[in-house]
Amino acid sequence: MEKHITYTPHQKNYGEIYLNRPEKHNAISKQMTEEFMRCILEAKKDAIKFLVITGAGEKMFCSGGDLTSLHGNLSSDEAFNHLYPMKEVLAEIMTFPVPVICLLNGGALGGGCEIATACDLRIAKEGSKFGFVQSKLGIVPGWGGGTLLYEKVEPSFAFQWLLEGTVLEAPYLKERGWIQHIVADEEWKNTEKLLEPYISKSYEQMKVLKKQFKKKLSSIGLSSVMAEEVRNCAILWESEEHIQAVNKFLTR
Repeated sequence: MEKHITYTPHQKNYGEIYLNRPEKHNAISKQMTEEFMRCILEAKKDAIKFLVITGAGEKMFCSGGDLTSLHGNLSSDEAFNHLYPMKEVLAEIMTFPVPVICLLNGGALGGGCEIATACDLRIAKEGSKFGFVQSKLGIVPGWGGGTLLYEKVEPSFAFQWLLEGTVLEAPYLKERGWIQHIVADEEWKNTEKLLEPYISKSYEQMKVLKKQFKKKLSSIGLSSVMAEEVRNCAILWESEEHIQAVNKFLTR
């Protein structure tokens, strides 16, 4: 079976997790969830300075959960069992022992924004747009990413974004602190230059800095709040609004 998520350790002492399903906008299937977790656990064993998460393609980092495998006709318990493993992936990203940098090779929607939010820093390609669009599908974030958003940006902005489900441009999100850097198209391919500020640090420095950040995030308590968000999403899964939204998507 072809792997859609891979982990590669680089010579410059960092690791890269690569979402490679561009024909489906890197949408996360059940198989990819398992691959994602395996890659993170593999990366954890390496003495890397930082971890990069990025995707294949020019347009989209990740469009969220694969709705063809995660259809609207699930009971809330079935939905919970489908969603929860990705919450565990996000929790592993959040508590990773060194910084995790999301190189946003394109836009992100729904769960794609949740993955990006779980990372410590987000570097976006010029022209990219991002949306926590779950509320437009009659649900809330299903992997615990909404909980994490409240930790990463000003809470009233997080609430507005989750409530309105809008798709926002990179410069605006940089102003709000969700994106740290925006990179021009022509500079994007020079990954080493992009990552130079992190490559130049020592492994010990990176561990200390991440440990401090995790204390600020009170990451132990966050995991249970994330689980509660997954349960709430699963309850909404059976709602008429969500079933209609999924059916509309599948019959496009």
